[in-house]
Amino acid sequence: MVPVTDAADTFRRVPLPARPPRLIATDLDGTLLRDDKSVSERTIAALAAAEKAGVEVFFVTGRPARWMDVVSDHVHGHGLAICANGAAVVDLHSGGTLVEVRELTRQAAMAVVTALRDVAPGVTFAVERAGGISYEPAYPPIVEDVGSGVAPVGKLLGEDAAPGGEPVLKLLAHHTALDPDAFLQLARRAAGDFAEFTRSSPSALLEVSGRGVSKASTLALCCAERGISPAEVVAFGDMPNDLQMLTWAGTSYAMANAHPAVTAATTHATWSNEADGVAVVIEGLLALH
Repeated sequence: MVPVTDAADTFRRVPLPARPPRLIATDLDGTLLRDDKSVSERTIAALAAAEKAGVEVFFVTGRPARWMDVVSDHVHGHGLAICANGAAVVDLHSGGTLVEVRELTRQAAMAVVTALRDVAPGVTFAVERAGGISYEPAYPPIVEDVGSGVAPVGKLLGEDAAPGGEPVLKLLAHHTALDPDAFLQLARRAAGDFAEFTRSSPSALLEVSGRGVSKASTLALCCAERGISPAEVVAFGDMPNDLQMLTWAGTSYAMANAHPAVTAATTHATWSNEADGVAVVIEGLLALH
């Protein structure tokens, strides 16, 4: 690991793989996006240059499709993005049309609810479906989403809760008192047989997906369809929900602002999201052509 902690040190060389990749996979929040959720001009130019050079770019995020407007103008070629931590592949060229869904079953979600209520009293839940989010009355308000309904989680996960049987993409579990990483470990021990658990928020907010569903597993499927091996992928991330993707990719970069577990697991480090760390690496990769 070669750390890059000072973005002002323009003479610090970010390490590069031996050859250019065929695909770049990047997280958004805390990685590609700046803290104000914008994409810098430097990053926009780097993404366009990568696609022009024949390197595919995939945005791989925990965000739902309806929050992808921040980057929808910067998707080239295939137009696809992986959303909801791998639960959905969406076509941003068509406004976020779902191409593939890897759902969390209602039965598994309810098993998680029961298990977490036993070990973490006070936990509250939200349900993310393809068409929107709904949540319990005590769940923290979501500024970006009005929400499609407020009710106890048992009702939100009921068989008649979603018009047309919309699948559940993620279950969200929030706790006001627990340490975020401790909450994640507690949940995995209590309910890891039912679902996948991760986190990307600085608060004690867990993201729960179907068994086997992650950024890594869905990216692997997309790469297999293109005949791209892990060794031909360069990935970027900053939080625990990126870990599986970063360890799957042949080359991985932790942002300077990354969670310590991400920094420890990646092969390289780059500058922070505020300092255009993804663009710095892409520019170097393209120079290898």
